[in-house]
Amino acid sequence: MEQFDAIVIGAGQAGPGVAAARAGEGRRTALIELDRVGGTCLNHGCKPTKALRASAVVARHVQRSAEYGVHVEGVHIEFGEAIHRVHTMIDNMRRSLQDWLDGVEGLEQFSGVARLETKQGGLHLVHLDGVTLSAPEIYLDLGARASVPAMDGLSDVNFMTEVELLNLSELPEHLVIVGGGYIGCEFAQIFRRFGSRVTMFAGQRPAAREDEDISDLVSDLLSAEGVRIVPGRTDGVAPHPEGIAVTAGSETVVGSHLLIATGRTSNIDLLGDAHGLEVDGRGFIAIDDRFATSVPGVWALGDVNGHGAFTHTAYQDSQILLEPSRSLAGRVTTYAMFTDPPLGRVGMTLAEARESGRRVLKAEVAMSSVSRAILDGETDGVMRILVDADSEEILGATILGLHGDDLIQVLSFAMQAGVRYPQIRDALPIHPTMAEFIPFILGSLEPL
Repeated sequence: MEQFDAIVIGAGQAGPGVAAARAGEGRRTALIELDRVGGTCLNHGCKPTKALRASAVVARHVQRSAEYGVHVEGVHIEFGEAIHRVHTMIDNMRRSLQDWLDGVEGLEQFSGVARLETKQGGLHLVHLDGVTLSAPEIYLDLGARASVPAMDGLSDVNFMTEVELLNLSELPEHLVIVGGGYIGCEFAQIFRRFGSRVTMFAGQRPAAREDEDISDLVSDLLSAEGVRIVPGRTDGVAPHPEGIAVTAGSETVVGSHLLIATGRTSNIDLLGDAHGLEVDGRGFIAIDDRFATSVPGVWALGDVNGHGAFTHTAYQDSQILLEPSRSLAGRVTTYAMFTDPPLGRVGMTLAEARESGRRVLKAEVAMSSVSRAILDGETDGVMRILVDADSEEILGATILGLHGDDLIQVLSFAMQAGVRYPQIRDALPIHPTMAEFIPFILGSLEPL
């Protein structure tokens, strides 16, 4: 048995920083990774998806170029070249991260499935491919993976999660997507722009976690580009001579490829049966505001703790952990769906504001009235801000439209800093920009 001062299990977005910090303190530290460093984000999540999205955005610009007086002839989309670009970029990023980890003095790296056996008041044990490591401190950065539902017939077909989808070398003729969340919406638009037929079985509705009118805008956006959206719960799938048949109620669609995009599930099961950790109702590790689990000496960071499940929240978990004065209690979580245009979100939705019991004011403008959006020819979407009429605090915002992923952070930063809305309303913006409408619409607040 090898004894360490600290063991970090998982080299995703949180683990490497914690491991390097503990090693930098002169402590003998082990970092264990099951597969490849970088976690979901780098290997089959945010980064490769956004790299592929960039190619799809260019394809869309070319398809619309005549609207701008630019006429392009003989355009051909080569999916194999687009996906090769993605893999080249991601391989370089992964290599850079691995080189950095290799250069961290005092950090020892291991590969394989780590089984955790916790000990009350003693050294915790990590069993790894016939080797046992021990340490008084364990940091878990296990992440999450695609959730595969118990769907009739699913085990009889060759379905894909985002992992397999991003490893395709040829464009699907007809991509059928089960799931209308962020992953499903993003891939539906990307592959439609590349030329695939796309059918989405969206359940309740696309982007169902958002206000219903925002979901309707997303649905209209995708439908306008040729994505066919089938509402309702998927009943089952089955092999078909022409591919895979997917059924919801009386509707059956046959596609060449099937993507399952129905959510994420915790990787805690990889730790085995002796970890002794409490989990919440969704199977994610229960933590306090400083990431401590139910077992002293064990902390859980990133997607596996269920507090955000985004790259940026996982990375910030490591930053908060390493600064004793900080905690999760002060975090304002913001996120984006990277359709084109993107959807940025922070704080309360309209429905949540109505149910809050507060006196809420709303500022809203359609992107078709925003001068920069008009000039750029990107007028889909809406900008909405909610504030408390009494305290003047910003309660939440939704920005679906050009640069919505960046614009939302103006408001999330203000919320984090405790800035009241009149300070933003009275600020001087640059014209013509998208951000100039944030102060503008705050001057025309109305009660819900």
